[in-house]
Amino acid sequence: MGAVFACVLAAAVPALLALPPLHADDLLLFGGLVLCAALCVEGMRRLGSPQGVTRDLFGAWWFPTLLLLPPAYALLIPVPVYLLLQYRIRRIAVHRRTFNAASVALSGAAASWVFHLAAADAADAAGAPVAAAELLATPEGVLAGVAACVLFGVLNTGIIATAVRLSGGGAPLRMLCGREAVTVGGVEVCAGLTVAVLAGLSAPLLLLALPPVLMLQRSLLFEELQAAARNDPKTGLLNATTWEKEAELGLQRARRENSPAAVLIVDIDHFKRVNDTYGHLVGDQILQAVADTLGGQLRTGDLIGRFGGEEFVVLLSDADMAEACRVAERLRYRVGLLRPPTGQGEITITVSVGIALLPVHGETLVDLLTIADLALYRAKDEGRDRVRLPVSAGPAAIPGQARGEEAVPDRRPRAPADPAVTGTGEPWVLEA
Repeated sequence: MGAVFACVLAAAVPALLALPPLHADDLLLFGGLVLCAALCVEGMRRLGSPQGVTRDLFGAWWFPTLLLLPPAYALLIPVPVYLLLQYRIRRIAVHRRTFNAASVALSGAAASWVFHLAAADAADAAGAPVAAAELLATPEGVLAGVAACVLFGVLNTGIIATAVRLSGGGAPLRMLCGREAVTVGGVEVCAGLTVAVLAGLSAPLLLLALPPVLMLQRSLLFEELQAAARNDPKTGLLNATTWEKEAELGLQRARRENSPAAVLIVDIDHFKRVNDTYGHLVGDQILQAVADTLGGQLRTGDLIGRFGGEEFVVLLSDADMAEACRVAERLRYRVGLLRPPTGQGEITITVSVGIALLPVHGETLVDLLTIADLALYRAKDEGRDRVRLPVSAGPAAIPGQARGEEAVPDRRPRAPADPAVTGTGEPWVLEA
């Protein structure tokens, strides 16, 4: 973080020294862009802003600044905007807000400097001065503008992602570098270039650009607020309420189609000990790592959520007993391969899994969760790091399974199973 601040200061000094004489048109345009960004901040305040890393469309105002004005203005524009974010939206740690502003300033100044170098080359080729607004009216200028905007995005995302990684974050990296982030970045580039072209023609045309940008920002925030209401903030998985609603729909569909399904409860073993020994930050990293591993081993139609604490729940669609056991063992095996760093050496993470089957153990979600929880307690009582079915009794007995039978991984040496069948090569048998 200190390196970013040092780079900003190192860039600010020559940029300010090289600042050309102030022009009323430049000051008017800069003031208009700051005002538009401030109105976007107010729009965010009225709608609300979710916790954590959020996406915005401030690039619609950053990009015209770095394309149409000298690089010094790109260093300055984040200051008033991030002050408004701090005092009008949500107060967070000052060093974090300052770091974000410094990242935008440094990325903007670098991209602006590159674009103005391209403008200087175009002027040399034409043998006459070429204004930035005039350059953007040419195909070459548009390409140079797109390149500068993309450079800004790459630099800013790289700086933020590096800081997130060094701080031990996991979920935000997906938000910064995932498909959705790239899509929003593309929209931001298009909006910023459109605003730059309009502002290059006349600064008052910013009034025409403001309403559509506000609407785009509003729709983006609305989607994020919806996602925040559905997802667990630490893992990005469905929260318990949303998972239960969607799992109910999945079970209704399975009953209607007379197809099997299974509910798994996955619990991280000795998680409280990890928190007490290594701290909650390490615990959060482990939660994220386990969530990523579990989600990566499931099919598209399966449903996973965080049930609370160190427990995860999974609904496997169209899964009979054998398939549910294979999937559960695969999840247990893959989590066991994790070796998350703690700063005090690597630690081993294991999970215990309880299984309940539709319609063998019940017809409702409550019944299946209750039975899966009992199976999970069996796994815990018998030593953890294992998969268990509930003890079968009465009419709920699994066909072909005697009382006390359960699915357990076969520990006997044998040739590896076909990975295309089991997914991992860990074979399963039924043992009494």
